[in-house]
Amino acid sequence: MKITDAVSFGKALRQRRKDLHYTQAFLAEFSGLSVSFISDLENGKSTTELGKALFLSNLLGLDCSLDSRGELS
Repeated sequence: MKITDAVSFGKALRQRRKDLHYTQAFLAEFSGLSVSFISDLENGKSTTELGKALFLSNLLGLDCSLDSRGELS
């Protein structure tokens, strides 16, 4: 899935969490993050902390990568 904004990132996390049959409460307890943070992230809040967002995506087994779109001249 191509991630282009906070909303698509949040949707990907939500889908993965649901695929794993995790509730937000379970994930919060397991990760040490708050349910409100997880909810905000899944709803595309653009001001969530990047480090925590990446930590959570890794915890859910998702890899994040950045790919260059074109050659530099």
